[in-house]
Parts: sequence; C-alpha cells; structure tokens
Amino acid sequence: MARQQAQAGTPAQPKALNKTIQGTFWILATALLWSALGLLGKTCLKAGMPPLESAFFRAFFGCSAFFIHCAVSGHLRIPAIDAAKMMLFGAWGIGAYFAFMQYTILLAGAAMDIVLQYTAPFWVALFAWWFFGERLTRVKAIAIAAAAAGTVCVCLSGGSIPGPVSYIGIVTGLLSGLCYATQFPFTRWGQKRYAPDVLFAWMLAGGTLVLCALNAAVVPFRIDFPPAVWMASLSMGVLCTYLAFICYAKALERISLVQAVVTAELEPVLSMLWVWLAFNESFSPIGWIGSALIVLSVLFMSLVKSNA
Repeated sequence: MARQQAQAGTPAQPKALNKTIQGTFWILATALLWSALGLLGKTCLKAGMPPLESAFFRAFFGCSAFFIHCAVSGHLRIPAIDAAKMMLFGAWGIGAYFAFMQYTILLAGAAMDIVLQYTAPFWVALFAWWFFGERLTRVKAIAIAAAAAGTVCVCLSGGSIPGPVSYIGIVTGLLSGLCYATQFPFTRWGQKRYAPDVLFAWMLAGGTLVLCALNAAVVPFRIDFPPAVWMASLSMGVLCTYLAFICYAKALERISLVQAVVTAELEPVLSMLWVWLAFNESFSPIGWIGSALIVLSVLFMSLVKSNA
C-alpha cells in the first residue's frame, strides 16, 4: 500500500517542480525588463524631461499597449464597478509609484531607486500572510532577511551619484518600495477575476489620469525632445511596463508572492550594471556588499525548495 501511494505521488513532484521552474523563468524575465528602467529613466531626465512627465509617458504608452491587447483579445468590456476599483488602485500602485521612482532617480540615482524599491519583501510577506494565508517558511524568512540586510547596506552607502545624501530621495525610494509591494497582492486578487491584460490596462488608466493631473498642476507638458528620448520613453512603456507586467502575471500564476518578489531582487543588481556602464553611476563598498547580499537571497530562494 505504501509503495502504491508513493508511486501515485511521484508524478506530482515533477509537475510541481516544472511549475516552479516556469515561474522562476517568468519572474527573472520580469526582473531583466524592469532593470532597464533606471537606464531609460535617467536618459529621459538627463535630456530635460521633468520627472512627472517621464512617469506620465511611461504610464500612457504602457496603458495604450494594454488596451490594444484587450481590444484584440475581446476583453474591453467589464463591469464599471470593477474598472473603477482597478483605476482607484492604479492611482496609488501605478501613478504614485511611477512618480516616486522618477524623483528618486533624479535625486539619489537610478541604482539607488531600484534598490530602495526592494524594501518590498517586508510588505509582501505581510500582505501574503494577511490576505492570502500564505505561510512564511524558513527559506522565505532567511531570503527576506538577506535581502533586507542588503537594502540597509545600500541605504547606508548614501546613494549612487556623487554629492551630498538626498534624504528626500531616500524617502521617495522607500515609498516606491511600498507602492511596488502593494502590486503583488492586488495582482493576485485581480487574477482570480480577470485576465492580466484587463487588470493592468485599467490599473494603468488610473495611474495615467493621476499623473496627467499632476503634470497639469505642476508644469506644462513639453514635446521638444530628440527622437532618442522618445524612444527611451516608449521603451519604458511598452517593454518595461507592458511586456514586463505580462511576464510578471505569468510568474504569479506559478510561484508564491514572496518567492516572486525575492527572486526579482536580481533587478537592482542588473540595473546597477546598466547605469554603471552608461553613466558611471556606482556605490561605495558598503553598497556593493548590500548588492551581494541581494544576489545571495535570489540564489537561495531560487535553488532551495519553496516549501522548506
């Protein structure tokens, strides 16, 4: 009897492992796409595009791509109350997030922005436990602790651009981490009801409207930018938002919330590499120690069984 049970249980193990591998692949693809945001955002800012305008065009291009996707897939029509809920969350999870991100890039550096977003594991672990009853295992706890230690080290480095420490830049970076973290449970909630293209289209619509209003209230829109800047802005919307969110949704269908956010910790390391190569942006030794801790947390979460 025991042998029959063991034989009956064996097919489930490769299937679960295959699902975890697929989920890890999709979240790594997401991290790779998101890692280009610092480079592209800094390109726009250095050309004189205001932070809020850069955030708006990223949301606008990404939103447009998702609504085209919805039109092709036949998902445009949904109940107004659900669209309103998604847009309301998008005002915070997209609008505020994109704005905080651009200001952190401007004030504290692109690499600093990406790394500070990774206070998110604290919040995601809490949200996953609170809303979805997801168990905080030993593996997850160790990985989160390593990622948290790395984040502290990076904060202590003072930033990734020369000059005095920008405390406002650190605060906006931490707030971007909180915004980023709330996307995980909301996406998990939305995926039970709608396809990812619907969910992200309406979220981005809410963020785009908020950023449009903020731009109108602060500074007038400018369009006198060279083609390279518009290409960077379009890439942030289509590649780093539309395509990245598609990969992100596929990952969350296969792996846990905490495993997804910790594995995506590879993003800041890649981002630092891109901005170092393009703009010679770098951290002090303590910042690089923090980056190493983040890489270790990625490897630990990816290679050890997720249920340990």
